[in-house]
Amino acid sequence: MQAKEIRTMTIEETEVKLKDLTVELFNLRFQHATGQLENPMKIPQTKKDIARIKTVLNEKSKELGD
Repeated sequence: MQAKEIRTMTIEETEVKLKDLTVELFNLRFQHATGQLENPMKIPQTKKDIARIKTVLNEKSKELGD
């Protein structure tokens, strides 16, 4: 997911996506610990997506606060 895509979403949509990604990250870590994860590179990619969403949410909240 790219930052452009995230910026076009509303705040509510980004918060829902953030929640979904955190649940997905938990599941990926669980699968990795049990040896069932096929692609371990999904973990860092999911972390980066979470960071992008948090960054965009922070930018949007600063815009609304000004």
